Amino acid sequence: MAYLFPSPEWVDAFKDAINANEAYKKSAAKWEGDFYFIVSAKGPIKEPFVMYLDLWHGECREAHVVEDMNEKKPEFVIEGTLDVYRQIFDKKLDPIRALVSRKLKLKGNLGKIMRAVKATLDLVNSAASVPTVYPEDS
Repeated sequence: MAYLFPSPEWVDAFKDAINANEAYKKSAAKWEGDFYFIVSAKGPIKEPFVMYLDLWHGECREAHVVEDMNEKKPEFVIEGTLDVYRQIFDKKLDPIRALVSRKLKLKGNLGKIMRAVKATLDLVNSAASVPTVYPEDS
């Protein structure tokens, strides 16, 4: 089964993929931080899609779709278009390069992310492992 990105079902599958990823468990063993990942309203995405991830020592403790941006005050907010996320999940765009080039907009400490490049890449590998379809494909 493939999951539509972005959707609540995809977010659930992503959480499961993170928690099943042994490489991520190791590379993120000392990482603590939570995120809003936002898919900007553009093209087939009519409203911004926001997902929350709570990452704690190699585990995803919580992942869900956010209805109210005031619900949490995450350490990081990362925003990009559907196309940018797709390029990252398809491994055509390096996530760190996307942050540095501002294809992904970041609110938060880039230095902390830069010190955790392996964990970032393993997190992307978790996303890439989720069978995914995109709105323009459906």
